[in-house]
Amino acid sequence: MEKKKLKTGLIGNPLGHSWSPQIHAMLGDYAYTLMPMEEEAVAPFLAARDFDAINVTIPYKKTVMPYLDTVSDEAWRIGSVNTVVKDENGLLHGYNTDYAGFCFMLDRKGIVLKDKKVVILGSGGASVTARCVANDRGASSVVVISRTGEDNYGNLERHRDADVLINTTPVGMFPKNGEAPVSLNGFPALSAVVDMIYNPERTALILDAEERGILCTSGLPMLVAQAARASELFTGSAISPERVEEVLEAVGRSMRNIILIGMPGCGKSTLGARLAEKLNRPFVDLDGEIVKTAGKAIPDIFREDGETAFRDLETAVLRAFTKQSGLILATGGGAVIRAENRRLFRENGRTLLLTRPLSDLAKDGRPLSQAHTAEELWNARREFYLSAAEVTVESAPTPEETLHRALAALDFEQN
Repeated sequence: MEKKKLKTGLIGNPLGHSWSPQIHAMLGDYAYTLMPMEEEAVAPFLAARDFDAINVTIPYKKTVMPYLDTVSDEAWRIGSVNTVVKDENGLLHGYNTDYAGFCFMLDRKGIVLKDKKVVILGSGGASVTARCVANDRGASSVVVISRTGEDNYGNLERHRDADVLINTTPVGMFPKNGEAPVSLNGFPALSAVVDMIYNPERTALILDAEERGILCTSGLPMLVAQAARASELFTGSAISPERVEEVLEAVGRSMRNIILIGMPGCGKSTLGARLAEKLNRPFVDLDGEIVKTAGKAIPDIFREDGETAFRDLETAVLRAFTKQSGLILATGGGAVIRAENRRLFRENGRTLLLTRPLSDLAKDGRPLSQAHTAEELWNARREFYLSAAEVTVESAPTPEETLHRALAALDFEQN
């Protein structure tokens, strides 16, 4: 007789697009359902106990606590529960797996809090988790920055000696990509930056830290690791750190855009369309979207408005798409020129440089390709292409072979 699957899921409101079902599908063999509900439905839902285990998200992490039979020490200290498990006697036990997820996130990056001054941005529930971990790990001092109170955004200069900066606010979260809660210029002594946001994968704060060579991490490892700990509580079976890393890589891969860069006429649009079909992803041709936005052809934009106007429009359209997830995005040949664009690539994407012999590049409909030789364009842009590229693929004699090369370079399985 086949064993009945555990009945699990997520309650909250609103749930929107949650990655929890996909993550839990990779972690364990149980049914996992999104269950949005109004606050007045929470108590009757828990009383009915028609589930084996559930995750709890905003705004009910505190709401559920009075209805539980036991609450773990970590959940009590944090003041919220995000996992509820029903035992064989029907009793409900509450846990907070964010604590374990936060520790995993720090450890995988080698971020040490012991004897460090830790500054935490934000004073909500996520801030309490960060504060508990920092205190438990022996931070020399823990400062919480809020909008009001003794330590606030108006007197940050008091904490220029911070060793570790942790962002628990939603500033910079999709769709507000590009915003940052503070400038890292005000913290010259930082050894690490942690941002609990996971969408985009690299917030403005993380990008700033990377550009300064500061050890940093986004919140995606925490998201996966806290789910893994919840899965262990659901099933009673341990999940290895190696398996957590495998799931983390799979989730990151599915979230990241694949951004194609390269010289005009090198075949980015052809490769992009084939990648999109193969990987079952949406395909965006940036030049095509610029034409739709402008209502006229690219040569007409150059002729009537000038190259600067075209580049401004290109950046605006690029920004709208790079904040999305899971796209195949083919850029125009000159999109790499602007540092702002190269930074946008890195927010939520992996960049592939497609090369082709300069003598084989198509020129039709490309104003700059007609005004300059391929050698001139390549020499002017070479350093931008190479600095932006995470992987490089040489165009093959056939589109199918180019596709195979790209999939291999991007570490996608082929069949």
